[in-house]
Amino acid sequence: MVKENQLKLHNSLTGQKETFEPINLNNVGMYVCGPTVYSNVHLGNVRTFMSFDMIYRYLKFLGYKVRYVRNITDAGHLTDDGNVENDRFVKQSKLEKLEPMEIVQKYTVDFHKVLEKFNLLPPTIEPTATGHILEQIALAEKLIDLGLAYEVNGSVYFDVEAYNKKGLNYGELSNRNIDELINNTRDLDGQGEKKNPVDFALWKSASPAHIMRWASPWGEGFPGWHLECTVMSTKYLGDFFDIHGGGMDLKFPHHECEIAQAKGCNGHDPVKYWMHANMLTMNGQRMSKSTGNYILPMQLVNGENDFFEKAFHPSVVRFCFLQAHYRSVLDISNEAMLASEKGYNRLMEAIKIVDDLATSASSSVNIQEWVDKLYTAMDDDFNTPILIAHLFDGVKMINSIKDGSESITVSDLEVLATTIKGFVFEVLGLQAGEEGNANTEKLDGVVKMLIDMRVQARTDKNWALSDQIRDQLAALGIQLKDGKDGTTYTF
Repeated sequence: MVKENQLKLHNSLTGQKETFEPINLNNVGMYVCGPTVYSNVHLGNVRTFMSFDMIYRYLKFLGYKVRYVRNITDAGHLTDDGNVENDRFVKQSKLEKLEPMEIVQKYTVDFHKVLEKFNLLPPTIEPTATGHILEQIALAEKLIDLGLAYEVNGSVYFDVEAYNKKGLNYGELSNRNIDELINNTRDLDGQGEKKNPVDFALWKSASPAHIMRWASPWGEGFPGWHLECTVMSTKYLGDFFDIHGGGMDLKFPHHECEIAQAKGCNGHDPVKYWMHANMLTMNGQRMSKSTGNYILPMQLVNGENDFFEKAFHPSVVRFCFLQAHYRSVLDISNEAMLASEKGYNRLMEAIKIVDDLATSASSSVNIQEWVDKLYTAMDDDFNTPILIAHLFDGVKMINSIKDGSESITVSDLEVLATTIKGFVFEVLGLQAGEEGNANTEKLDGVVKMLIDMRVQARTDKNWALSDQIRDQLAALGIQLKDGKDGTTYTF
């Protein structure tokens, strides 16, 4: 039974918050664009997938039956310059001296391990691009038959001008004008083959150098990037489903092309609500390998980086991320992570004592009003920052009941305990217990005291004591790392 609520979400297609009304009562179909598995998943990707994990969790929390489909892109595609040598899978396979599908397996496993570390629920279906080649060929053939695509030298392109002549609107999601797009787009992946620079590839002819290739009616080749998501989303969710999500960077051209392919094929919108998560920055700057302002998810967890003074538990990272609205830019820094750790520990300490609070014949706190505020926050386009603020109102309530300044009845205490645990663990996806509280302030203090003792021992040239402290900490799973800025540690 779905809880009665007034859930509203921001629809990127209309630019408005809209009341969520699923196409099929009590059932939700959600598709989220997954990773291209040619390298380690980066922290910005983790933030996007975490945002949709939170959305998935809240829909389930409300009682909806959710079919959550998130794909794996394991087929190579040309990059913007159209050079086969820059196909990411080909490039990485040469760099690591592995076959492309070995690269796929290696980084798919890494992707799953990272998301599991941050306590993301797996999707209900996780299809791969290479597992749906036949369907992608069939969709390209149908678009050709409808006059919305054409073949040139073994490649197939979507005809944007023909699409618009049918009264459709390429650019409706990103609010882009077709004439401006044509004027501002260079023909990179078509190399002069396309009718218009804005036309996009549905299927590309494979040169002899291209390793990942499949037979098609137009010769050996490989699918276009946009085609796979249209095929997989509609195969598992139908030609009209509830939610399609992804990062803000996918709005154009990827999602725009998805709409054109599906709408051109079926004659109607493929998705009721489009949702986009915003980007992640670090220390006020865009994360980029080229500038060095870059960190992998596990480097934030294990402390092996030059940006943060210590390691942070995955639930602390998750808590930090969810303190920003999914549609807002989130900036992380050492100070932000330390503050998040303190807040996370306060929350966990309150949950630890809530079941043992003393009860009274009457309540001086209004539990139902507090519960309503939690749902109201999440029903307002999944507003996790406001939700967390109200959860800390609950923390204050718990501490006030503990010190006797407030009272609560048995039934109200049950509601308080069940609700705060439900929103913290089931909706926000945070974890508690020994693992979740590994980095407590007390433990930090003890380790820092031992590090100071070791520094003094080294100053006194007491190498035996210095080594003893290092070795005994290592035996407890605490690794010290000496650097020019001092000694840091990781668990």
